Amino acid sequence: MYNFLMNIIWIDSVLIIIAVLMQPAKTNNDAMSSLTGGADDLFANSKPRGFEAFMQKVTVVLLIIFFASALGLVWLSSH
Repeated sequence: MYNFLMNIIWIDSVLIIIAVLMQPAKTNNDAMSSLTGGADDLFANSKPRGFEAFMQKVTVVLLIIFFASALGLVWLSSH
């Protein structure tokens, strides 16, 4: 069981890295932003849709799996 959970953590770690790297960047610090006074920030708080929302949900699920398997490893190692 210990080896199974360890393999799950390894696979999940790689998938978390891939999921985080696939998410689009949220910063917009270019020269035009400084000239307009940050008027684009009005729409910056919009709810993510499409691919961005999907990737956020995938990342959350992968993190839950990671923490659950890490807690399982802690429990197994204490017995």
